[in-house]
Parts: sequence; C-alpha cells; structure tokens
Amino acid sequence: MSLLEVIALTADDARAAQDGGADRIEVVADMAADGLTPDPHVVEAIRAATTLPMRVMLRANAGFRTTGAELDRLCAAASDLAAAGADGFVFGFLDPSGHIDAGATGKLAATAGALPWTFHRAVDHAADPAQAWRAVRDLGAGLDAGLDTVLTAGAARGVDAGLDTLVRRAAEGPAPASMIMAGGGLRRRHVAVLAAAGVDAFHVGTAVRHAGDWDEPIDPDLVREWRTLVSAATG
Repeated sequence: MSLLEVIALTADDARAAQDGGADRIEVVADMAADGLTPDPHVVEAIRAATTLPMRVMLRANAGFRTTGAELDRLCAAASDLAAAGADGFVFGFLDPSGHIDAGATGKLAATAGALPWTFHRAVDHAADPAQAWRAVRDLGAGLDAGLDTVLTAGAARGVDAGLDTLVRRAAEGPAPASMIMAGGGLRRRHVAVLAAAGVDAFHVGTAVRHAGDWDEPIDPDLVREWRTLVSAATG
C-alpha cells in the first residue's frame, strides 16, 4: 500500500491534507529551520481537525546534532506531544563526527515507547551517507519497536541529486525498500522512477502549496493531484 505524507503546520493545513487524500501528516514548526518541534497546543488543535495519522517532529535546532540538555527537553516534549494526540514521531541525530548518533536516537526512541517513528534526513547529511544508511537499518533492527520509516532524499542536495542512490538502496531488497520514504525536493517526475524501484512512500511539503511557498496554505487540489500520481505509479 502506498503512502503520501504531507507536512502540516496548522490545523487548516491538516484539514486540507485530509481533504486532498493524504495518508499521513508530519507536524512541524519553523520551516525556516527545516522543521522543529511544534507546541503541544498546536498539535492538540491539529488532532481535533483531522483523523489522519500524525507524526510530530522532535528536533530542537536547525542542525542534526543535539546536546544532552536538548535531548532531555525533547524526551519531555515527546510525552507532552503524545498526550496532545501525536501518533508517532520524527527524529534522528548525528554525532560530532557526522556519524549516526545511536545513543541519542535510542534514548528518544525509548521515550517514544510503542509509538512508531521516522528517522529523518540526518542520514542524508552524514559524513558518510552510505555508512549512515547501514547504521540506520541496523538501528531499526536493534530496537524493540518503533522505527519503520527513513525520510531520505538520497543526498543532502535533494532527490534530484540522490535519485540514483535511492534506487540502489531500494534494490537491496523488500525490507530496505519498504523503509524508504522519499522526500526533500521530491518532484512529480521522480515518483514513477522510485515506484518502479520498489519505493512506495512519498513525502511532500512546498509541492502542495501555491508557488512552493511555506507562507501559503496547503491546497487540497494539489494534494489530490499527488495522491493520484502516487496511486497510479505504485499500482
């Protein structure tokens, strides 16, 4: 079954995403920083506005590293956000050397408990992205529950640059292909190529807003066009 996930900033965004046929929303704040942890009150309002599954960002700064103090705050935030209606989370960190920070990621995963979560695009910004991809796969296999999706463009510069990498990773087998959610500069022309490689999860943000502008609300008609495209490509 295919998945279309849409970034939502507000309750109005969530309603529009649902009206357009999205399967899931990712709730964030401050897209100028590429998405930070939203206020629980915003999450509560979004939960009241939609029945869609909702994964919420756990990220305290614009980078992909975290400190012990930040991590403690994110663990506390996870509990508050779950109480506000989050169905799952989005997080993932790099250490000072640019490798996957399994310790920090694992601590937050333990806080998330049984809720599912997505490892976000930190994997694309690692010092060695191929090694990072293997580490994330191992992390998912080593945790009792939770990690079921990796949001990745295949490259720090976006899907245009990382398309071949995503295709190669999907070719590793059904399990890795099923973990990939393609996002980060995803364009319509990428969908058929990725679907043919076995990728069936797609993530969009500005692509469903007029002029690709975060200040514009989600347009349900654009979401509907993406839903049709994804459905047709994944068969």
